[in-house]
Amino acid sequence: MRRPIPLTQIIMLANVVVVAVAVVVLMVLPPASAPPGTARPGASAGSPSPPPSASPSPMPDLPSAELPPPITASAEFARQVKANEAGAVPILMYHRITRKRLASIDRTPAQVRKELERLARDGYVPVTAREFATRKMDIPAGKYPVVLTFDDGHPSHFALDADGTPAKDTAVGIIYQVAAKYPGFRPVATFWVNRHPFGLREEKDQERAVRWLASRGFEVANHTWSHPHLPGLPKKKIAEQLARVERLLKRLGVPPSETLALPFGAMPRKRSTAQSGKWHGVSYRFKGVFLAGAEPSVSPFVKDYDWRAIQRIQSNGRKGECRKWCSEYWLGWLNKHPRERYTADGDPDRISVPRGLRSGIGADWKQKINAY
Repeated sequence: MRRPIPLTQIIMLANVVVVAVAVVVLMVLPPASAPPGTARPGASAGSPSPPPSASPSPMPDLPSAELPPPITASAEFARQVKANEAGAVPILMYHRITRKRLASIDRTPAQVRKELERLARDGYVPVTAREFATRKMDIPAGKYPVVLTFDDGHPSHFALDADGTPAKDTAVGIIYQVAAKYPGFRPVATFWVNRHPFGLREEKDQERAVRWLASRGFEVANHTWSHPHLPGLPKKKIAEQLARVERLLKRLGVPPSETLALPFGAMPRKRSTAQSGKWHGVSYRFKGVFLAGAEPSVSPFVKDYDWRAIQRIQSNGRKGECRKWCSEYWLGWLNKHPRERYTADGDPDRISVPRGLRSGIGADWKQKINAY
């Protein structure tokens, strides 16, 4: 990907510092209050609220996360849809969703809804972090993948109303609202959780919540047990932090994590400790390790792609440091530079790119190149 702005590494470091400070603030602030009429799974709100069902709720009929049937993309077809699977992919990073922002990285429900509707209008189709890291972004031809990621497993990410449907102003509720309004907007996202997924304390409630999400195409994965600053921990402690979440997720009935979001975006001194390891007989092995980031990720098919340090973009406006490094800036930049953006060909068996970008594809994918 062409870098439009110099000093990327310096700004990335500054961005990580800002995120770290903001997350620390979030950890000491009280949880955001639930919107009126909303019952959090496992929480009290005057009377006990029903936990989320582990099986899909038939009422109302929620939009499906199924991918479209694959096609076979010829070079001419790839040219017609302007496919470029060597382009950049925006991976958006969200934290708390609250009516009143108490930290710089908070977003209001209205702000999240507005951003997702913008993505839908602009032709973006959500994929999970797991689908990105495993290169299974099998979205329709001519569309653009976007990865929606939510850190910390906050109660504002997922809760159900009394009728068993996602609460209106939670992340999941907003995603489904946008998917219903824009049928091409696939309702999936990645939730990276700690030891109390979605603020739930009882394991039975945690199980119902993560199974509800997993059964509908959402990804629930590892964000460490207690959200520590990993560079300050020895190797064994890092392994414990990651393995304990894997052990929990296994008990809750979801697959092993294939992706990890680093707390504060901070890489351990020895990078390999955040990639694979073992603690008390519980092992972990990730296929994608995600930073706090400051720019879109390169395509997972190009030579420059590093699955051990994947860039993300903070969801935010254009004030202060975010003037050129958060989602409002980058989504505008990608719209103005469409040739730099990952555009799908609809064919899982081919990697379609303009002929001039052929040399940038990684050696493992040379046999799949469909150049035009």
